[in-house]
Amino acid sequence: MPSVWWVLHGYRQLGSRFLRRFHEIAGPDRRILAPEALSRFYLAPGDRPHGEADPVGASWMTRVEREREIQDYVDYLDQAVADPRLDGVGSGSAVRTVLGFSQGVHTAARWVALGQASCHRLILWGAALPPDLPDEAGAVFRDLELILVRGLDDPLRRKDEEAREEGTLEGWGVTWRTLTHPGRHEIDSDLLNRLAGEERSGS
Repeated sequence: MPSVWWVLHGYRQLGSRFLRRFHEIAGPDRRILAPEALSRFYLAPGDRPHGEADPVGASWMTRVEREREIQDYVDYLDQAVADPRLDGVGSGSAVRTVLGFSQGVHTAARWVALGQASCHRLILWGAALPPDLPDEAGAVFRDLELILVRGLDDPLRRKDEEAREEGTLEGWGVTWRTLTHPGRHEIDSDLLNRLAGEERSGS
């Protein structure tokens, strides 16, 4: 059975466009699934009618009815991973890798902590853990491999959020690795290939 990665895009992205960043590591032994956030919007200014050429993005949530939107996307991802057309193993299935990028970091962390699917490896790329995770998340994170990825030239990095994240993980007794790449707020292909290679080698 192939390994299955669930990759969750950032704000203003679409699942189909985000998926292109993973083509190099996809193959017969690794399937990449990129669900798309439930709320789409036009990226162009809203002071004129939108046409077919205007790009569209998506968002996992906003501050409006945030608790309901969080529950909506956790339920949506649980339903997706249980769909036999996608991973073929059904409800409560084990997911090899969940990768969240940018806004998708919060989505991935909440899904793994609050949802039904078990996860072997959680990669949080380009953002810190959401500050409102319940302490029960610690027990979940202690049972998986947690990797934090940071761009050395990322203009959206917040050192205070990273310090808060590390303090939370230490308080929960969670172990993690921090990996860096030289780029900005982006998926670095060299580091992505390294993570894929670790899976093949079993490390």
